[in-house]
Amino acid sequence: MAYKHTNSKGVTYYLNSKEVTLRGGKQQTIYYFSKDERPETATDLPGDMEVNENPRNGFLTVKRK
Repeated sequence: MAYKHTNSKGVTYYLNSKEVTLRGGKQQTIYYFSKDERPETATDLPGDMEVNENPRNGFLTVKRK
């Protein structure tokens, strides 16, 4: 089951992750939110991360604790 978060405006977002290759060849996992459930990229919130909401527009981001 994917992590889901409802922002202050009442919109529910689902957390997704993806492995990307940076220009230097290093692999990194990126996290992003979507309004729809995507089973192929759905993920749980890692223990060392927390959800941050922009108070002006309600956009969600994931950052380290």
